[in-house]
Amino acid sequence: MTKALVIDLRDEGAYAYGKIGDALNIPCRDFSRRKGELPKDRPILLYCQTGTKSKALAASLKEEGYDASYLEGGYVRWVIESPWQGTLERVETGIRKKFHKELWTKFAKAVTEYRLVEEGDTIAVCISGGKDSMLMAKLFQELKRHDKFPFALKFLVMDPGYSVENRKIIEKNCALLNIPAEIFESDIFESVFTVEKSPCYLCARMRRGTLYAKAQSLGCNKIALGHHFDDVIETILMGMLYGGQVQTMMPKLYSTNFKGMQLIRPLYYVREEDIRRWRDDNDLHFIQCACKFTEAAAADLERQESSSKRLEIKNLIKTLKRTNPQVENNIFKSVQNVNLSTVIAYKDKEGVHHFLDRYKEEL
Repeated sequence: MTKALVIDLRDEGAYAYGKIGDALNIPCRDFSRRKGELPKDRPILLYCQTGTKSKALAASLKEEGYDASYLEGGYVRWVIESPWQGTLERVETGIRKKFHKELWTKFAKAVTEYRLVEEGDTIAVCISGGKDSMLMAKLFQELKRHDKFPFALKFLVMDPGYSVENRKIIEKNCALLNIPAEIFESDIFESVFTVEKSPCYLCARMRRGTLYAKAQSLGCNKIALGHHFDDVIETILMGMLYGGQVQTMMPKLYSTNFKGMQLIRPLYYVREEDIRRWRDDNDLHFIQCACKFTEAAAADLERQESSSKRLEIKNLIKTLKRTNPQVENNIFKSVQNVNLSTVIAYKDKEGVHHFLDRYKEEL
């Protein structure tokens, strides 16, 4: 029996985040243009996020003579129902051995270099359900196993309005990975769903505030988020190219609204490609962004593309890397080697400082 050609109809970002086997990515927006590439002498299986688009396209292909079918329930249902091929022992051993240099060493370096974890801390490890925060939780468990000094961990999952299916994926992965997460609910998705301007920015701020409040109520003094090295350098470029400013994502910072609380980013040195390798090596599948705005945007591909500035930055870095393999490290180092004497203006808590303010004094 001829093996079916599996086609993933989701956008490139979702495909990169996780796919089924060796599925070929042909996003819905490109499907009409690339349909001629598909063989008529081989079965074709289409899938999208929930099965809606793939069902319609499979029916259309059948009318044109293709042996096409679709995956009912889409990628989400497959993730929920497919049996896990890995083991918890393999995941944990991999962190200590196979991925020790790429994951554990870099995690430990950030924790030590930036003093992210200190004696007496009670840290809320915030799990969004994605690959980054799930890995962070496992690395924190490994750090606790070393037990070099006393600190406490609380694993938190905030459900801001996930669909039933996405909630099940998070619960499944926490159980598989032995992460004792406490899930609490909020209505943030409903609050920002009708916001037209910068809903993702508003959602992120509201989610962070809710996490601070919950963590503080549990006696935590820090919250840990799963931002990695790629997030840091992409933020630097996004600030420059779209925000007209030079700034970075800090490894730790104090909360301005919750006194005594700090935010830490222990994956600061960990590369996203290594997180993906760890995920795929263990046959793990996580949710990407499960908010209602993203789901709505998925039905409006032009809107989705125009809002994906981070994907543009990712592609830009990928292009630059072809001729300069060190471009990622150089972007990262650029905010560690700022020469204020060559900067026209900068600002701090005291205000804006312009080079002309002291220009005559330098004579």
